[in-house]
Amino acid sequence: MNVTKSVFLLLFLCACIAGVQAAPTTSVHIVKIADDGTTVLNETTVDYLWMEANLPVLGDGTTHYYHQGPVFADDKETQWDRNETTNFKDRGAVKGTDIKDLCGLVGGMQPDDEMMVKAGDGYHIEFGYTNVYEPDPRQGPIGLCWYNGEDAAVGERQGVGYPPDYHVGMRLVLFADNSTNPEGKHVFGNQDMRECFPPERLHLFNDLYPSTSGYTVKWIDEVRVYEGGYSGAKNVPVKSLQGSAAIETPEVPTTAQATQSPGPLFGLLAGLGVACFAWRMRG
Repeated sequence: MNVTKSVFLLLFLCACIAGVQAAPTTSVHIVKIADDGTTVLNETTVDYLWMEANLPVLGDGTTHYYHQGPVFADDKETQWDRNETTNFKDRGAVKGTDIKDLCGLVGGMQPDDEMMVKAGDGYHIEFGYTNVYEPDPRQGPIGLCWYNGEDAAVGERQGVGYPPDYHVGMRLVLFADNSTNPEGKHVFGNQDMRECFPPERLHLFNDLYPSTSGYTVKWIDEVRVYEGGYSGAKNVPVKSLQGSAAIETPEVPTTAQATQSPGPLFGLLAGLGVACFAWRMRG
């Protein structure tokens, strides 16, 4: 097999992995984990219908919320785009649930805890207590979005309605106010990130350019609270905790996830999955 065919096969298999794992979600597993990193203290599962009916709703289905992509400039200060002038990523006229309220279903967070948001393919991102519980208005609440009232006019199409019609949902969006945007848009910009997040949590596209777009995780299926913080590797996918042997908690019935049996290409696919994850972390 020549090099071109080998590369094509690897890319095809990687796309297949993403295609299998990446799909709209309608429920989220919420779990609190002890400071040993493995013991499950409390867990529950809720779907978007329960969230909409029982928890405060972020957004009105009309107001659009934006994140900012990288600003490709040689000057480091220009990359932060203090005046929010370019490369806005319209995440739609979304509605959702404050992650803080979901954490509260399993006992909440303490100041030294970390909250992880995980997608179905193992992609994950972590936030500290202050950004979850005491967000600056220019950041806004961290929302798990399950509805989009109007799609973006340009850029990535989100889909309209509830999942699966909202085909990037459930998705993470920061519900920033419009206090720092000269056009009055609700933009969580790169300078906002620098002002609101500690240095170790800043997202950099290609490890170089500030970009708040990297926080908008798609297809979220788990929210985890780690007592004392998450100690695992940040740059590898994490497995689902669905079906863990935890204490019994009320659970909203959801559709069971299909299981897959390892095949002869399992090792190769697993390796490619890690490679695809690493590539996604750079976006």
